[in-house]
Amino acid sequence: MGALKGIRVVEMAGIGPGPFCAMMLADMGAEVIRLDRLTEKGKGDRANVLNRGRQSLAIDLKKPQAVEAVLRLIDKSDVLIEGFRPGVMERLGLGPDICLTRNPGLVYGRMTGWGQEGPLAQTAGHDINYIALTGALGAMGYSDRPPSPPLNLVGDFGGGALYLLAGILAALIERFNSGQGQVIDAAMIDGAASLLSPFFGLMAMQQWSTIRQSNRLDGGAYFYACYECADGGYISIGSLEPKFYALLLEKCGLDATEFGQQHDKANWPERRKLLEQMFKRKTRQEWCELLEGSDVCFAPVLDMNEAPKHPHNKARQTFVDFEGTTQPAPAPRFSRTPGSIQSAAAITGQHSEQILSRWGFSDEEISALHSSGAL
Repeated sequence: MGALKGIRVVEMAGIGPGPFCAMMLADMGAEVIRLDRLTEKGKGDRANVLNRGRQSLAIDLKKPQAVEAVLRLIDKSDVLIEGFRPGVMERLGLGPDICLTRNPGLVYGRMTGWGQEGPLAQTAGHDINYIALTGALGAMGYSDRPPSPPLNLVGDFGGGALYLLAGILAALIERFNSGQGQVIDAAMIDGAASLLSPFFGLMAMQQWSTIRQSNRLDGGAYFYACYECADGGYISIGSLEPKFYALLLEKCGLDATEFGQQHDKANWPERRKLLEQMFKRKTRQEWCELLEGSDVCFAPVLDMNEAPKHPHNKARQTFVDFEGTTQPAPAPRFSRTPGSIQSAAAITGQHSEQILSRWGFSDEEISALHSSGAL
């Protein structure tokens, strides 16, 4: 079923945030077809979680017959997702002006790093570059070395895919009132900047410094940090609020007077050293037995092999095994229309004829596409 049952989506194959957005739409029940390059036909891996939930049509967009076939698919779609550099879709004859003229209700989602215009719009880039220009990367890492590139969660998936998803869903809701579609310009640089909104607020209130590892939430605070244990494992502490901090001191047998004035930054370096020594006296499991499940704000630092086995994740089925591949379950959760994994990743071109037939192409038209080399 899914909350988006009945919504049809055409996804122009790409990498990173576009496919992630398409994956989430499919998890929520939308019918998503991915248009892959004909040169990639037969390639792919069923275990590629990013491509789960949709079927694949392999087509050669250099052929005019292919472009017309894609326009016919778009005519019957609610949403289009593309992640090319600005101008590529226009040159293919699939730009928003053409598509929205033919299908005025279409939500045309565009995913780029730098946006559709601006001095850098035509420049190549990756997550690390987009978050660098927003100030996000400069805020991450240790103070005595270059900024630490995080996993590409901040630019690609957080600032990119999820903002594209939010824009698409908002446009679909607005369409109920206006009957009109529109173009969504989702740029990773815009999304990553938007994610920094709370920190710009803290800066304006003089509660945040641009010096790395000097703030409460960037590893500067000894009570919001990760520590190594006796067995080489790691644990995380997030005892920000006074009552949680007091509980941390109590459970660890630390003197409340000696560890008073929690937010006096002059004390942070020395207290960090003391906690480093303390946490190295027990194994990660021993610290779990003492602190996990309490209001200390504690969790062991797990790797991706360990995370699916944790009792809390198992109880909530946060991770599932689908066709032999362990992967995160669809999120968020719906009370009436739960999401689901519709299928494993398709092999490129696996469903070409099936998709065209289901979307209204006759056998003769499909044969003609084959004959032209478009399919």
